[in-house]
Amino acid sequence: MPRPTRLILCPINLRHAKIEYNAYSEAVDMARRRDAKLILATVAPEIERNMNIYNSDTYWGEQLKIFLKAHPAEGVDVELIVRKGAVHRQIVKLADERKVDLIVMEAANPKVQDYLLGTTASHVVTHAECSVYVVRS
Repeated sequence: MPRPTRLILCPINLRHAKIEYNAYSEAVDMARRRDAKLILATVAPEIERNMNIYNSDTYWGEQLKIFLKAHPAEGVDVELIVRKGAVHRQIVKLADERKVDLIVMEAANPKVQDYLLGTTASHVVTHAECSVYVVRS
């Protein structure tokens, strides 16, 4: 008997959100069908390269809100989270901390065509305790 899916994590790279957001669309559909809560998360770098970003938590939190407003998840309870650090580690850490049932993520950085599965997705698939659904662009 399959376990119920109550909590879905969808990490999104906001630097590429205008190019691809297939995993987000898939996560919203899954959350709707399964009556699950959706965590939409982004991971900011420890040190911002853009000197105009003084508070990365605030900046990326606002960018997440803008993304959600542009791509509403009607009928789905969505929580927004900003983390700092190495993307692949923070996704796994967040999933473990929140006891996520499913991670839905993109296969690779849209600009990297040489990999079948991106290094971030590979790490998450290998180290996450929960199921991982990888969406190819």
